[in-house]
Amino acid sequence: MPTPKFVLDLRAKIGHDLLWLSGLTAVVLNDTDEVLLVRRADNGRWSLVAGILEPGEQPAVGLVREIQEETAVEAVVERLVSVESLPPGSYPNGDQVQFLDLCFRCRPVRGEPRVNDDESLDVRWWPLNDLPDLTDREQVCIQNALSPNPAPVYVTAAD
Repeated sequence: MPTPKFVLDLRAKIGHDLLWLSGLTAVVLNDTDEVLLVRRADNGRWSLVAGILEPGEQPAVGLVREIQEETAVEAVVERLVSVESLPPGSYPNGDQVQFLDLCFRCRPVRGEPRVNDDESLDVRWWPLNDLPDLTDREQVCIQNALSPNPAPVYVTAAD
């Protein structure tokens, strides 16, 4: 997965120190009760489509871009599902990162899913009643996207 130029520029200044980034997650749901998933090239796990917001980019626009870049599916954003601060993490090279993640419910408008970049090994629709092993957070994102309550989920008190 290529590191965006703006991240490389920041890393040249801050080294491996913690970098706060805006992350995006898509729950793309079709009309036949399926969700669009990618099998990640870095760890082989199935996951929701996700990415990093570019500086100055609007979140919904950035997410539509990420979905198309990774899966060749054109989608539209229907609503914001959740806003959350994810736990800090690190990459094998020692870079420390933490994401403020915006999760959106989306629907496809055209295109057949396929691997469309080097970030994924496979892309496909998965029936909601037969999902592969997803992280707890991704399962919660899907549940929240399926909720009839249109209000986004967010934490209201510090832990």
